[in-house]
Amino acid sequence: MSASAHHKAAATVSKSEDAPDKELYSVRSGSTANVPPAGIDSEVADFFAQSSSSTKVVIIDEATNVRLRWMIHKRVLTVMVVTYFAQSLDKGTINFASIMGIREDTNLKGQEYAWLTTCVYIAILVWEFPTNRLIQKLPIAKYLAFNIMAWGAVLACTAASKDFPAFVFMSTMWYTREEQALVIGAFYSMNGLQQCVGGLIAYGIAQLDYLKLKNWQILFTLLGCLTFAWGLFVLWWLPDSPIRAKCFSKEDRLLMAERVRKNNTGIQNREFKMYQAIEALVDPTVWAIVLISFTNALPTGGLGAFSNIILNAFGFTRLQTYLLAIAQGAIIMLFLFTAAYLSKRYNQKLFLASIYTLPNIAGTVVFLCVQTSSHTKVGLLMAFYCMQGFGAVAVLNLAVMSNNVAGRSKVVVASSLVFISWAVGNAIGPQVFRNNDGPRYIKAFVAHIVVYGVQLATILFLRIRLMRLNVLKRRAQSLPATKANGEENDENLAHRQAFDDLTDRENPDFRYVY
Repeated sequence: MSASAHHKAAATVSKSEDAPDKELYSVRSGSTANVPPAGIDSEVADFFAQSSSSTKVVIIDEATNVRLRWMIHKRVLTVMVVTYFAQSLDKGTINFASIMGIREDTNLKGQEYAWLTTCVYIAILVWEFPTNRLIQKLPIAKYLAFNIMAWGAVLACTAASKDFPAFVFMSTMWYTREEQALVIGAFYSMNGLQQCVGGLIAYGIAQLDYLKLKNWQILFTLLGCLTFAWGLFVLWWLPDSPIRAKCFSKEDRLLMAERVRKNNTGIQNREFKMYQAIEALVDPTVWAIVLISFTNALPTGGLGAFSNIILNAFGFTRLQTYLLAIAQGAIIMLFLFTAAYLSKRYNQKLFLASIYTLPNIAGTVVFLCVQTSSHTKVGLLMAFYCMQGFGAVAVLNLAVMSNNVAGRSKVVVASSLVFISWAVGNAIGPQVFRNNDGPRYIKAFVAHIVVYGVQLATILFLRIRLMRLNVLKRRAQSLPATKANGEENDENLAHRQAFDDLTDRENPDFRYVY
């Protein structure tokens, strides 16, 4: 059997007798109009128009869906995971360098080390909206590769950068809603793996005492060069979108696009629509996600910069601290993967986000109540490990955003706000660790308790809001006004406007997932 025949056999193309008639430019496989109306991306419209007859609906069986998913994993998820690992490792160099002599060698005093970390996030803050707009406008794979090479070059010159809004865009164009939490969890878990690998690398480099370069200089230069080389590979390997993925057959590209139809978030649209931007700015859902991003990032920013300093203060040696980072990384990955798995199984992202906030609170309370001494260092270490649940909350929050915000321009603004709040939180985080408060940093951990309380309240508000919006969506279509999470099987939604670049408010078939 030929490849083409195999694809046609695996993915049945048929017309359902009770399927609703398709409007001429509700973009579906086989739309045949010559010119798309304003608002629909012409490249997307042309792709579907050339695919099949306008009277046919694509039905993808489970075996074909699994085959397509593994093809996407190979080309897309692999790049996302390795890239996120590289940039997490790069960013983590400042933490490892903190007890490798960088503060002494560069004469950092008082809050100057904290500002070294904060300045990175200020740069991210300034560039966040422009980069999200460029992600919408430019070929995403090529732009991502450029960023990887750029930050590798900068890191090699003793700096660090971080940029991953592109991954959220890519998740929505390649993966279904049900898969997105696991995908985001897969690349976000590299925050944990970089602790493991980074701890080993730092341990090894710390043994080199006979070279002209300082240990921390070797660390920055080595990782920067490796990252730049990886960027060259991404430039060659990663496709920009399903419709541009020439590495796949035309039939498979069509099926890859069709499998994300039910997301109702589209594939691409390069036009910036002001009404969608305004909708994002006045949408309480967006601002709730933004606030969760901020409250989760503020403790993360401080702990990320000061964790090794805190562990060192417990009485562990510098080399022991590097090795303890391996256990810390494993715990971060455990939190992330369990959150992603449970989210996929039970489809309860916000409920799980509240659960994963609790270990952070418990660990912080221990830090506030227990004195630092040789007798308490093991217990404090366990409490510190409990505070690594922030990654799970971040993954779940990103999944909530990718699942519940539609319209590419609205997504650009929402993503910008979310990552700006993330950058602001990370920038403020190190500043709450005042140099004269060490080694316990009581004021910093009091601030953490407050922001965790705000985070829990916001999660509760967002869950109630999304339940209410689903009631209104179903009522508008004369369906039973239940608070069901996402789309119900008996709703029989056609998803005819899935690729029409409508916002979640505009699209009547959109259902919110919480």
